[in-house]
Amino acid sequence: MSTESAIILKIILTGLGATLLMDLWALLLKRFLNIQSLDWAMAGRWIGHMRSGHFRHDSIAKASPIKWELQIGWLAHYATGVFFAALLTTIAGPEWLTQPVALTTILFGIATVVFPFFMMQPGMGAGLAASKTPNPKQARLRSLITHTVFGVGLYGAALGLSFLRA
Repeated sequence: MSTESAIILKIILTGLGATLLMDLWALLLKRFLNIQSLDWAMAGRWIGHMRSGHFRHDSIAKASPIKWELQIGWLAHYATGVFFAALLTTIAGPEWLTQPVALTTILFGIATVVFPFFMMQPGMGAGLAASKTPNPKQARLRSLITHTVFGVGLYGAALGLSFLRA
């Protein structure tokens, strides 16, 4: 396998692994604390409406359903995880994949909360940084913790894959 192919494979696996950890975290929260996570069908609906130029909704739940919205939402969720792994690799350099630094990686994961705060939540009708939700502080804290878990996942996945030659 070429060096470039190995790097791409590691980026993909790192992004998928980090996103999977984030989803496992959401499952734990639901199972033990009855805390619901984002309905990926609503994210898929939001993305689906973009085809017709509709990027912002007052309430994505009230928007018309989109065919395959659940599948679109899940695919976008995992593709975003891979995108963030690629972005981190671009910023830190490909050597990051073989020698990940915990603090840097976790801080990067925390920084990814910018995406839901300033794009997804406003676009789906929840307001800037969940300002239109019933409990904005709680929603923000949950997002922040979830993206911290994503950062831990980036680090763990990269560390676990670091034995592969790049």
